[in-house]
Amino acid sequence: MPERNFDTIYKHVLLKLRDLDPELTYHCIEHTLDVVKHTARVGMDESINEKELYLLKVAALYHDTGFLYTYKDHELKSCEIFLEDSKEFHFKEGEIKIITDLIMATRVPQNPKTLMQKIICDADLDYLGRHDFDEIAGRLKTEFLNYGIVASESEWQKMQLKFLEHHEYHTNSSQLIREPIKKVNIKKIT
Repeated sequence: MPERNFDTIYKHVLLKLRDLDPELTYHCIEHTLDVVKHTARVGMDESINEKELYLLKVAALYHDTGFLYTYKDHELKSCEIFLEDSKEFHFKEGEIKIITDLIMATRVPQNPKTLMQKIICDADLDYLGRHDFDEIAGRLKTEFLNYGIVASESEWQKMQLKFLEHHEYHTNSSQLIREPIKKVNIKKIT
């Protein structure tokens, strides 16, 4: 049953995300799909149950919907969008709290408290420890330039290096699988 309901929610959220600003070259539909995929992978690696996995995947779908309306504090807007939709999808009060807490856990700097929060945080920044890092980081650089978050290549390089050096994976599986590649990616940009 949860999987069938997830398919409905998935289609609903993806329809919304088609309206994202094309200047969002990183926080786009592909990023959301990537986070959903890696939330499931990390969740399975961390041996969570089916219900927890369902709630995580829903949170992953919604975690950046706030970008439809705002860049700053988009996580709060993402929670509002989910809260509005949650009525249609008949979530229980406890499930709503878990999902909104998961969405808020993705706010940088990340400070997850529960295993589920650690999973979504690691999935959100999974690319830092992958071989497609350069391509995805390039999309983030373009977005930051588009939105005036950085003004130059050198400013981007400094910001990216500082972020990577301070980032930590939170789950055992991401520390094992992604951390070694992240260290290689850091060396490439220093």
